[in-house]
Amino acid sequence: MVIFPALMVLLLKGVGFISSVFLKTQKDRIIPYIGAGTFYFWMYLVFRNQPEVPLILTSFVFAIFLSSYSALIANIYFKVSMHAIGMGGVIGLLLVILFKFHSALAIPGPLMIGLLITGIVFTSRMIVSDHTQKEIYFGLFIGIVCQYIGYLWVM
Repeated sequence: MVIFPALMVLLLKGVGFISSVFLKTQKDRIIPYIGAGTFYFWMYLVFRNQPEVPLILTSFVFAIFLSSYSALIANIYFKVSMHAIGMGGVIGLLLVILFKFHSALAIPGPLMIGLLITGIVFTSRMIVSDHTQKEIYFGLFIGIVCQYIGYLWVM
């Protein structure tokens, strides 16, 4: 799920459409958001028609598509944290699983580990000064909300 977006960024750098593979500016992020969103929408269409693919995975891929285009829209106004969107997606997925299966004993461990990793990622983004708190928290919000919308759409 990361090979196509990573390859796309490398190709964009190779042809000079972006200044850095680190996508430091809002302008550098436009084409990767569109490309990743298109790729994940295609994955969703393929998964949706495959009965052997679990619905939770289909909803996760659809939510990633929604997150990509939500980030593209947010990118018009400020540079939202892609790392935070990703971690928000993980937390959102774990919350969806928790509420879908109504099992308080089955998920707290993974959810707590997910929250710990999210905190580590957010702290590292703040330490290297790549983002403001607003950009990080808004990314988390996008990731969680898109996971919930994806769940409602697919399930």
